[in-house]
Amino acid sequence: MVMLDKNHDPKLNAELIAQLSGKTLKMNALVEETNELFEEASEHYEPLNMKSNSGIFSFFNNFTANLRRVIQTKSAFDNAISYETVVDKNGNVFPEWMERLNEQYKTLLKEIDREVYIEDFGALGDGTTDCTEAFRMALGKGRVKIYIPEGVYIVREMQLPSFTYLVGAGKGKTVIKLHDSAPKSRRLITNKNHRTGNRNVYVKGMTLDWNVERLGKVEKTSTWGNHSSCLLYANVKYGWVKDVEGVNPGLHCFDISSPLYNYYGDGYRARGGSEFIWLDNLNGHGFGDDGITTHHSDNIFISNCHMSDPSGKTHKKGFSNSNGIEIDDGSRNVWLFNNSSARCFGGVEIKAHHTSSAANNVVIIGHLSVNDNRSYNFRHIGHHKENDPESRTAINIRAANIISFKPIHTELYANSSPRAMVVSAYKNVAVNHFTAIGDPSYDYDGEPAVAIQYRSRNVILKNLVLSGFTKAGSDIKVFGGSNHADNVRIRNVLSRHSAPKAIQIGKDVAMAEVEKVFAEAVNGQTVVELAENESKAMVKEINAKGFKEVIWGGSSRNQTTV
Repeated sequence: MVMLDKNHDPKLNAELIAQLSGKTLKMNALVEETNELFEEASEHYEPLNMKSNSGIFSFFNNFTANLRRVIQTKSAFDNAISYETVVDKNGNVFPEWMERLNEQYKTLLKEIDREVYIEDFGALGDGTTDCTEAFRMALGKGRVKIYIPEGVYIVREMQLPSFTYLVGAGKGKTVIKLHDSAPKSRRLITNKNHRTGNRNVYVKGMTLDWNVERLGKVEKTSTWGNHSSCLLYANVKYGWVKDVEGVNPGLHCFDISSPLYNYYGDGYRARGGSEFIWLDNLNGHGFGDDGITTHHSDNIFISNCHMSDPSGKTHKKGFSNSNGIEIDDGSRNVWLFNNSSARCFGGVEIKAHHTSSAANNVVIIGHLSVNDNRSYNFRHIGHHKENDPESRTAINIRAANIISFKPIHTELYANSSPRAMVVSAYKNVAVNHFTAIGDPSYDYDGEPAVAIQYRSRNVILKNLVLSGFTKAGSDIKVFGGSNHADNVRIRNVLSRHSAPKAIQIGKDVAMAEVEKVFAEAVNGQTVVELAENESKAMVKEINAKGFKEVIWGGSSRNQTTV
């Protein structure tokens, strides 16, 4: 049985992923193949032009709002540098810019001119003494490495200047805990200068306890914006968070962000985003919103982390979009490697609110989702329906060697049907080596396990293995209708004792390809179902055992081989 409790060691994720998928993949080959699929998916992509209402009359017609937008935002189309995915000789994956961050680590060590022990400033790790002033004095103006031994240290907040290296004795040994009188809006650790920014900040080896119990019985545990989190980097260039645990924050365990969230519309990003940040070997649980999240920031690497069991108390009960890892509004160039999530709304959610730019250029190599409601959820809210504006920024996702293990209903989001994966509004999506394992006894209420829907385009799914979704409607469904998906290619699919229909292609889908499918069942209905006289799907090399029909529907335009 796969459980992954809150103390799960995320360094075991790679081994668990290999066990559940039954595959030992060579990382170089996996990255190369996934990149090739992505290039194929995005081959005919044409960016939407950014419409501008920046004329003098338009600007002065709503002067205050437009001036605020100019001050607080920048364009999402600024031709950011693109980086490749690098695989080292040990099969570890890194973004190409990691060498640059490693050089900045050397710079951090060179700039440090003091190494101090927090006890020398009067701090006591007794769980009762207020150590806020001791940390303030130890931090000074930065350029300091502070050693924090085992114990529980009470603070009202900690603000880290540039060139700060904070080192504890390890998770569960060194505990930094928020003071009982700290207001709900308080962050436990953040950088000192959100407006002007900080650089070269490192936090390592500790537990961050936001002390939600101090609030008593409240319906909502957070205030607004990026407040109420365990750790916030806002406008930080070159940052590290390693071997740290986040416990019961009102909002997020770890937030890599800008000073202010931005909601000025699709095509705009907040100024002052963080960049070149590495999060590694983090645990988090009890979070009010998300375990790890990013906003309006660039070049982030998240590796070997585990997020589980949110409280969801940032949101109204039953409407909690609490995700293990959320790559949110305006984020770009984000890599996720061998992470895990359990019992969240979304395991990994790549998204944006309708009045912000979508996260884009995201790479997932290895993830294990256990009992999340929607293991992988890619969407741009407010850009899904026929009359919604088409998203300009929801583009470019690569996901490989990922697992969805028994997605289930959750009280966090009461009416959300379980899914192994959902792709909505995003374009240029390549998914390679995806294993989805359902629970044969669980009632999936006739819904699909994998949904490609809501105006998503240019999607390739390859090397999928699905099993156990016996009470789902289908393993994979490409939704039709007025807001149909399009240009979807599905290849190399193994469906074994899973849904009664392996693949469904809906009405009005102008282009779909289904190739090399093997489906096995005891009492299966249809391997590939096409919307009759509507779908232009190209279907070939379909093999089945235990199904009543191999291909149903379609028209004479479909080229099929069985």
